[in-house]
Amino acid sequence: MSNAIFNIPNAVNEPMLDYAPSSKERELLKAAIREAYSTVGDIPMYIGGKEVRTNKKVAMHPPHDHQRVIANYHAGDKSHVQQAIDAALKAKQAWADLNYEQRASIFLKAADLLSGPYRYKINAATMIGQSKNVFQAEVDAACEMIDFLRFNVQFMRDIYLQQPISSKGIYNRVEYRPLEGFVFALTPFNFTAISGNLPTSAAMMGNTVVWKPSNTQIYAANVLMEVFMKAGLPDGVINLIYVSGPDAGEVIFNHRDFGGIHFTGSTGVFHDIWKTIGTNISKYKSYPRIVGETGGKDYILAHKSAEVKSLVTALTRGAFEYQGQKCSAASRAYIPSNLWNEVKQRIIDDIKSIKVGPTEDFSNFVNAVIDEKAFDKLAKYIDNAQANKDVEIIAGGTYDKSKGYFIAPTVMVTKDPYYVTMCDELFGPVLTVYVYDENKFEETLDIIDNTSIYALTGAIFAQDRYAVDLATKKLVNSAGNFYINDKCTGAVVGQQPFGGSRASGTNDKSGSMINLLRWVSMRTIKENLVPPVDYRYPFLQEETSNGQHVAFKEKAKAN
Repeated sequence: MSNAIFNIPNAVNEPMLDYAPSSKERELLKAAIREAYSTVGDIPMYIGGKEVRTNKKVAMHPPHDHQRVIANYHAGDKSHVQQAIDAALKAKQAWADLNYEQRASIFLKAADLLSGPYRYKINAATMIGQSKNVFQAEVDAACEMIDFLRFNVQFMRDIYLQQPISSKGIYNRVEYRPLEGFVFALTPFNFTAISGNLPTSAAMMGNTVVWKPSNTQIYAANVLMEVFMKAGLPDGVINLIYVSGPDAGEVIFNHRDFGGIHFTGSTGVFHDIWKTIGTNISKYKSYPRIVGETGGKDYILAHKSAEVKSLVTALTRGAFEYQGQKCSAASRAYIPSNLWNEVKQRIIDDIKSIKVGPTEDFSNFVNAVIDEKAFDKLAKYIDNAQANKDVEIIAGGTYDKSKGYFIAPTVMVTKDPYYVTMCDELFGPVLTVYVYDENKFEETLDIIDNTSIYALTGAIFAQDRYAVDLATKKLVNSAGNFYINDKCTGAVVGQQPFGGSRASGTNDKSGSMINLLRWVSMRTIKENLVPPVDYRYPFLQEETSNGQHVAFKEKAKAN
């Protein structure tokens, strides 16, 4: 057995391919899309390393072409949840005992597979199943997922290297044990990388996992599982199931060995999960770790000194990339009166130039929202705004679900800074603007801080450094990720650890060492190299009449 302390490959961010016309990567991706469309996939669950088919098939459709069937997945029930837990617990000891460099090798191989032979397959699956354009898929499914795997390996080693000091005669060390029991990963539709990171970050630290993805992300999740298995992930370490939320919750949150949950999703669901865990707290072996990233109502604030062109670019990209279906997306903006006319015209011009349509046409900047439920919710907000005399829709405001779930990029202007679309998380391509008196910047900071229950991302645009400093300080609790002269989306693994507080989550910062620390339980070991042989301390010695100490052995002789 080797006793070396191994180095690991230095983690660097995966370079993004640009998919320019006539490029090799563009042709390879188009070929992967054609290949995916050429067959109707049959997607099993994966429990204990085995493919599980129930024949309760559920059809999957591209959001931008909802009449087309791209795959059928096999839906499970509570019995499959229990099977996944059993498989995770059976695999746990061997996985936890495996040297960390062996676990690292698996996930580094998975990263290289995604960087090479699986890059176009995972991007195509994300484009088709989640309606992401080529750039958004490349950033997410390829680059960010690769970054999570490589940087988390580096963070894992960095954690293990953190050891206490030892005083003379003492040898101290700390073990970073996986949690007792299993971890539940409950993952969202909007980022393939998040869906892959939530189970793998916990597994990397020696935990075994039950993974339930969003039903609308299963198409790409299946490809990720194929990659993990190809990389050599042992049976039962990550178990992928497709069950209803209530079925999963009823079994998992009542199980004695439930060790923690890694969650990204809605605030309402997270509240229910937290309450359920609290109610069942006496059932568990240990206090479960609760790690969650939930909603956002993210803002872009412009000061009267802001540079307009960069501000408008940030608004257009921040609000409308991936149809605003990012928890970090810009959904409310505060524009000073002195800049508004120019900002208004430029953003209208931007939106006029945006093409909306299916992802296979690479010229489309905006694609479909994820499903009919999301479409209907957004359409209702737009209809209500059109009927409100205090709201003006200056761009977009149209929608059509005859072919796909398409919502036009929409900008509305409200006279009320607390109008519903300034407060509610919409999760779509809708931006609401409040125009404030250019001389009431500080009052506007208070409005921003008090408008929303969320605190995920925010941005300030200003050339005036005093304004930047004031906003940074007054909005300190309004966003876990704060941007200066940049859009409020696009956090990069290893560069901008991501997460927010308030109703946006536990702020455990994915893309950093902090998140991985949540998946271990430390054990301190102290070894006394020369143990004492007498219980008596020096302070117990008595003094003689002339102030001299009486040694223990001399006193014993006198007795």
